[in-house]
Amino acid sequence: MKTFQQPLSKEAEENYLKLLLHGTSEESQEAKRILIERNLRLVAHIAKKYQNTDVDMEDLISIGTIGLIKAVISYDASKNSKLATYAARCIDNELLMMLRARKKTSREISLYEPIGTDREGNEISLLDVIEHEQTDIVDRMETDHNIGKLQSIINKCLNEREQEIITLRYGLISGEEITQREIGKMLGISRSYISRIEKKALEKLRNEYEKQSNIQ
Repeated sequence: MKTFQQPLSKEAEENYLKLLLHGTSEESQEAKRILIERNLRLVAHIAKKYQNTDVDMEDLISIGTIGLIKAVISYDASKNSKLATYAARCIDNELLMMLRARKKTSREISLYEPIGTDREGNEISLLDVIEHEQTDIVDRMETDHNIGKLQSIINKCLNEREQEIITLRYGLISGEEITQREIGKMLGISRSYISRIEKKALEKLRNEYEKQSNIQ
């Protein structure tokens, strides 16, 4: 790992912070560069906390440096907090955001990755299987009962938002099914939120359907 410069003394740091805010354009840029360079040791120290992740140390330091740059630019000495203390929080936040984003991306990739093919040779992903399993209750109800019966159960056990999403998702009025992403765009919410609402709604329908089947 590269050797980083020693941190600035308290007096030198205060001087460069003043130049950063009140110096000429050239003085401000130079002060910012020095404040960043002299705090890179802090970035390396914090990055070590995350060295057991699947991210290279160099990448961790690069991301942590972005947090350090943000800290130097936004630091407010009037809040009686040391630059190092404030910078440590910014560096930590930047690294955590990066790791969360990687985890989310990894999860999405695994859901969309092909896991096999159907009878026609079309690729199927894990998400296709999950969504297919969720639609079983709707298919069963449409087979065993007419749309009117299904609509009656939907009106009985689903709230307004759930009704809207299930109706659009399975084309219960138009006859044309709409994807979660398309519904999300229509309603201005994320696909993952649509998925959660749909899953909850289907569970309600399943329970009500089974309840009525047992009574009959």
